[in-house]
Amino acid sequence: MTPDPRLSTNTFWQEKRVVVTGGAGFLGSNVVRKLRERGCKHIFVPRSKDYDLREKEAIVRMYEDSKPDIVIHLAAVVGGIGANQKYPGKFFYDNAIMGIQLIEHARRYGVKKLVCVGTICAYPKFTPVPFKEEDLWNGYPEETNAPYGLAKKMLLVQLQAYRQQYGFNGIYLLPVNLFGPRDNFDPEFSHVIPAIIKKLVDAKRQGDKKIMAWGTGEVSREFLYVEDAAEGITLATERYNKPDPVNLGSGEEIKIKELVYLIKGLSEFEGAVEWDPSQPDGQPRRRLDTSKAKKKFGFEAKTSLHKGLQQTIGWYRQSITNA
Repeated sequence: MTPDPRLSTNTFWQEKRVVVTGGAGFLGSNVVRKLRERGCKHIFVPRSKDYDLREKEAIVRMYEDSKPDIVIHLAAVVGGIGANQKYPGKFFYDNAIMGIQLIEHARRYGVKKLVCVGTICAYPKFTPVPFKEEDLWNGYPEETNAPYGLAKKMLLVQLQAYRQQYGFNGIYLLPVNLFGPRDNFDPEFSHVIPAIIKKLVDAKRQGDKKIMAWGTGEVSREFLYVEDAAEGITLATERYNKPDPVNLGSGEEIKIKELVYLIKGLSEFEGAVEWDPSQPDGQPRRRLDTSKAKKKFGFEAKTSLHKGLQQTIGWYRQSITNA
């Protein structure tokens, strides 16, 4: 993709030293690319083999090695409903301890700004649709992913407390479910879109007559293309400096059943889809109010679900062809 020449006039990033935790991953690699397009020359991506961010000593060493002005915290232990149910303790502890210590030592080190990316799983199970940021504390999260959602939600509490007591500039973003090329297609940890793409593309290649889908298909979700999410995070880093959390989404809602049949058509699988209602559906509905992101830092999603799915399916087909 050709960089937008208008971005070269952006001076915000020119001398900034930036740490992007999770910068080699699905979302992080897109954020790193956005930063480079904007002229950021000093980007440090800590790899887990070198810096275990669950350990205080590794975090301190990372800050000493990178000397950042800005930290964008994207690293997380994530997965779909199945993984959340299987590893609730790990999902709580790893995400909480990593974020809490990163924020504390960023404050001690004098980091000028920390951007924390939370999760839509932090919202209460029965949040009125569309989800507004002020509804975040009006109930308990959906049970199947509550430990993960609450671990990430505590980082918002920490950032707001640190702003109040120490004047620490930390912001908190709430992205909806992401998808796109380089997503995690591992059946144990994948979210709904990569899981369904894998099932349908693999079934077509193998000549299968049917696939099995989780739940009833009657719940709804909102999805945000990963490149759009990266743009939103980058814009917020440049332009937003307030304590209140901000949603990042497309503002479009689709039932899982409709999503599966859309992917079925795009993947050209001609067999049947059978539903397994014994498996959990998760939260009944998800759609965000995205007006604050537009108002506060000019973010709007650009990639349609249809186009994003085409690109993601194409990437997955290429990856298994090259495997």
